[in-house]
Amino acid sequence: MEQALLCPRFEKGMQIVSKRWAGLIIFQLLKGTQRFSEIEAALPSISGRLLSERLKDLEQEGIVRREVFPETPVRIEYSLTDKGMALEPVFAEITKWSQAWVEPVARTPR
Repeated sequence: MEQALLCPRFEKGMQIVSKRWAGLIIFQLLKGTQRFSEIEAALPSISGRLLSERLKDLEQEGIVRREVFPETPVRIEYSLTDKGMALEPVFAEITKWSQAWVEPVARTPR
């Protein structure tokens, strides 16, 4: 009975982190607080529109925190919440697994 209750949660969790670019955005934010342009520069194949959309999705899920600083010009920073930081061991294991089992793919510039 307990295992049956976990299935929908596991499915939802996988949907969140496997959404196109979401995992890479989380992985990038594990390095610390960043501005939009820093995330965009680290993920050169993503469009600004899609990055913005994914950040909003992750914010709605409570994984990413968006902080606005009322300066001129306005400064916006993104970081992981406690919920987002809880993914760190998961991503560390995926990193170890991929280094052992996945062949590198040649990157194509945008």
